[in-house]
Amino acid sequence: MWPLCLIVPVLRNYYIATKVVLQQLLGRSFLLPVLPQHDGKVAIVTGGAKGIGFYTSKHLARLGMHVIIAGNNETDGNEAVRRIQQDTLNEKVEFLFCDLASMKSIRNCVQNFKARNLSLHLLVNNAGVMFVPEGRTKDGFEAHFGVNYLGHFLLTNLLLDILRKSGTKDFNARVVTVSSATHLNGQLNFDDLQSSHSYSAHGAYAQSKLALVLFTYYLQHLLTEEGSYVTANAVDPGVVNTDLYKHLWYPGRFVKWTTGWLLLRSAEDGATSSIYTSVSPDLEGIGGCYICNGGRTKSADVSYDMELQKKLWIESCKMSALPVSA
Repeated sequence: MWPLCLIVPVLRNYYIATKVVLQQLLGRSFLLPVLPQHDGKVAIVTGGAKGIGFYTSKHLARLGMHVIIAGNNETDGNEAVRRIQQDTLNEKVEFLFCDLASMKSIRNCVQNFKARNLSLHLLVNNAGVMFVPEGRTKDGFEAHFGVNYLGHFLLTNLLLDILRKSGTKDFNARVVTVSSATHLNGQLNFDDLQSSHSYSAHGAYAQSKLALVLFTYYLQHLLTEEGSYVTANAVDPGVVNTDLYKHLWYPGRFVKWTTGWLLLRSAEDGATSSIYTSVSPDLEGIGGCYICNGGRTKSADVSYDMELQKKLWIESCKMSALPVSA
């Protein structure tokens, strides 16, 4: 029989997901407004080959952006590029290899991007893993924490100099980070951020999504202090019908397989808040927000704790071998 410390995160996540699904079914879905063209602007979308990331990339390409899909599967990435180019008639879509489970790969990705001498107006931190069995990244970090959070923390920090140069007073560069309502269930245990004791996939996932919100808010704090024309916002896509659910408990997988098409948002619908936050004039120069269903929403109370944000930032700098900046 599983100990209570492993069962509770599962029940809490299912409770949160059920509430969100009911809100989706009973509420009004957010419809994207007509968005301005962004010809000549450059975007990087992690995990842009499938699911929410694919439809985010596709819409950005339709708006005229030069879209770079960053991912760890070259076959899927190139196929996504082909489909987006064909559907949008925008040839400026390409794939760039980036394995978020490897800090070496992330650094190589950034080095390869910088060698192109391109600007960068938008970074969408979209990729992630969910409820995976206990495992470690190539650098020894718990998989959810390492891929969902720390990989994006490092990637963002390594690209900040280009984002700063690309942003202007009238057109800020943007960092958009995809979190989840499950961050409400997240807890940061600084004595065991890698979930080495009593591993819970649901608890580890929730922790990584809370870390992304804390990271977003503190990043915006630092950007505001230095006067950079860069904004950072977090996005909640809702409960979306994607391939990420393959590690659910069997009852959850059964419900998803049989009724997911009816109860859950499609990946295209799930991408709307990411797209809106990435390019809408409504959010020009506005950062430090949690966007859900196209509107600014309150995140977990703990996510606004600046001391906690700062503590996580400092620890993350140390873990990713970056100079500590706080």
